[in-house]
Amino acid sequence: MRGRVPIFVAIAFAVGVAPGAGADADNGQRLAQRWCASCHVVAPDQREASSDAPPFTSIARVPDFNAQKIAFFLLDPHPKMPPTALSRRDAEDLAAYIARLGR
Repeated sequence: MRGRVPIFVAIAFAVGVAPGAGADADNGQRLAQRWCASCHVVAPDQREASSDAPPFTSIARVPDFNAQKIAFFLLDPHPKMPPTALSRRDAEDLAAYIARLGR
C-alpha cells in the first residue's frame, strides 16, 4: 500500500494530470465557505467557528504542508468530518485555497 501513492503520482505526471495541476483556489474558497466554515476558520476575516478544528491558515503554515496530501486527505476525511462527497477536482481546489492562505 505504501508504494501506491508514489506510483499514482508518477503516472499522473506522465500523462499530464498531476494532482493540483490547474486547481482553482477561488472555487476552493467558495467550497470552504460552504462546507468547512462551520467547523474551521476558513478566511482571514472569519472570527470564529463552532468547533476546535484548526484554522485553515494554521494548516497552511505547517512546515511540511503539501497541497497534494491535503487533497488526498479530503477525499477520505477523518471520522470527525461530516461526509462531503467531494470530487477529486473539488478536493484539489480546496487544497489550493488552503495553500494560498499560507503565502
